[in-house]
Amino acid sequence: MIILAGYIPTPEGLAAVDAAVAQAQRDNARLVVVNAVHHGNYADPNFAEGRDLDALEKQLAASGVPHEVRQPTEDTAAGDSILNAAREVGADLIVIGLRRRSPVGKLITGSTAQQILLEAECPVLAVKPPA
Repeated sequence: MIILAGYIPTPEGLAAVDAAVAQAQRDNARLVVVNAVHHGNYADPNFAEGRDLDALEKQLAASGVPHEVRQPTEDTAAGDSILNAAREVGADLIVIGLRRRSPVGKLITGSTAQQILLEAECPVLAVKPPA
């Protein structure tokens, strides 16, 4: 089994990785973590820097889960990058983090999350960070 987690250096991204690690440990699965940003924009605050990736790698190594971390830089939307990676590795599950939203904001899911939920060819687990 292969689990793919969408990661950004935020509480939502960390919640996705935590949930994906826990699922991978339960299922004896391989984990692919993807840090994708809108159109490969290195200046985007969601583009993980070296220290973020080092901390992520340390967490994944400590979990004992076989894993790889990808940081695509192609000129595509973040949702497309995650979906492309999921197809490429044959993901059985995609895990994404969701932001807490206001009552009005709940009417509209984030565009990346919405795209993944609607277009993924496998189940998607959406998680929120702890309160």
